[in-house]
Amino acid sequence: MKQNNLKVHPDDNIIVALTDLKRNDSVTSNGETIVLQDDVKAKHKFTARALPAGSEVIMYGVLVGIVQTDLAKGSLITTENVKHAANDFEVRDRKLSWNKPDTSRFEGRSFMGFHRSDGSVGTANYWLVIPMVFCENRNLEVLQESLVAPLGYGRKKKYYNHAVKLINMIREGGNEDALLNAPVFLETGEEKQDRVFPNVDGVKFLVHDGGCGGIRQDSETLCGLLAGYITHPNVAGATVLSLGCQNAQVSALQAEIKKRSPSFDKPLYILDQQTVGTEADLLSMAIKQTLAGLIQANRSERRPAPLSKLCIGLECGGSDGFSGISANPAIGYTSDLLVAMGGSVILSEFPELCGVEQNLSDRCVDTEQAARFSTLMRSYSKLADDAGSGFYMNPSPGNIKDGLITDAIKSAGAAKKGGTSPVVEVLDYPEKVSRPGLSLLCTPGNDVESTTAEVGSGANLVLFTTGLGTPTGNPIAPVVKIATNTALFNKMRDIIDINTGSIIEGEETIAEAGERILDYVISVASGETEIAAVKHGQDDFIPWKRGISL
Repeated sequence: MKQNNLKVHPDDNIIVALTDLKRNDSVTSNGETIVLQDDVKAKHKFTARALPAGSEVIMYGVLVGIVQTDLAKGSLITTENVKHAANDFEVRDRKLSWNKPDTSRFEGRSFMGFHRSDGSVGTANYWLVIPMVFCENRNLEVLQESLVAPLGYGRKKKYYNHAVKLINMIREGGNEDALLNAPVFLETGEEKQDRVFPNVDGVKFLVHDGGCGGIRQDSETLCGLLAGYITHPNVAGATVLSLGCQNAQVSALQAEIKKRSPSFDKPLYILDQQTVGTEADLLSMAIKQTLAGLIQANRSERRPAPLSKLCIGLECGGSDGFSGISANPAIGYTSDLLVAMGGSVILSEFPELCGVEQNLSDRCVDTEQAARFSTLMRSYSKLADDAGSGFYMNPSPGNIKDGLITDAIKSAGAAKKGGTSPVVEVLDYPEKVSRPGLSLLCTPGNDVESTTAEVGSGANLVLFTTGLGTPTGNPIAPVVKIATNTALFNKMRDIIDINTGSIIEGEETIAEAGERILDYVISVASGETEIAAVKHGQDDFIPWKRGISL
């Protein structure tokens, strides 16, 4: 019989409902019978024993809330009867032992990647067009219109054609009812493309609203992020458009590039509009130089690379009550597999580490890294508190609706993405990963800002778990979407790549799912499998303005 509830950790005093349960239902957990006091929807939690007001609520073995009113055994926990709470943390003795997973199934495996002169390996091969300031965004739009389709990177305009057919119905006298009841005219199948440069995956345009105004630190940080993308192993070269007078000066970008890649040798074309003069001259030069760069980029071909050259970003968005017990632990196992083979993984979203700081601090390889993690967490938390929006306000309405009623519950589940290996370095945004192993990167919990940052720090592929569904992607790195439950996967399978609902249904273990995900990663990294975000052209790119976002 399928299990209908789960106690995640032996010390927990709340239990997760795996299916919808009714008031007065009797359920069994660890051999004990519990009569439910309320209806409990799947993904939500109920008490394992009576909890008086003021009691600590424990899940994943850590403090996740404080009870506000007396709760009988079997009571549903809600935002009204439980409030966020988390233990404080300190820098103390290291706890670096971990059970390395068996990697024998992946011995000798490789992926087909693009090798760069600095020793890094890309999972894709893109050319970038980047504005130093938002004033150049219109010029980027012109270049995009001029280059993407003629080079063979255009995608089928199925919704455009759908709209045209509906508009023709109106021209022919169709009324509202006829329009609303018309069939869906979406064309299926892939668009036939004749790419001019078959070894180049595309030309990507990093439109943003920064570079001037605001505080100078935002522009300086933006230069670091853009340098991270230019030096990224998935990038062959770049065209940069500068107005000339903005805060984000080209000299700052060049300094950040040198910091990340002292022997940088990719083709890089920088055009300053106030120096060049007319728009026509600027855009003509940009087109010529970009095409010249693409000729060079096309000389790169995929060659075998060890799995140690993978750097995977770990992300979650639209989380639900199953995230922390299916998809997140599954990619946590994938993370441990990769780290055991010499690869790199990045765990970010610092507001979603609230409540598990002590565990992560203890796992830092030395007290210096632990102290840096403490400093970054405390300073970020204080900024949020000073703005009147502390970490405890992080869960979204969608999170709460699907069982994540406190930030600590959400965070304890989110941290499972990082597996169990030691933390080799703690990075502040937008620093670059420099060591193999698990790195912690200070970013907000906002999906796109965090994914943007992970890629800027070197992730050449991102694993993105979701319980509610999200189309998030990235311009240069594949973002593999992983559903926490089968119902979501079936409902939104056009934007989701992998299902881990099999764990909830008892059909697969976390380790089995983690290995299956790594097999999929190898296929994507080799260019053999096109993921949903790439098919849909989902190129989300949002730089973080420090201190504004959770």
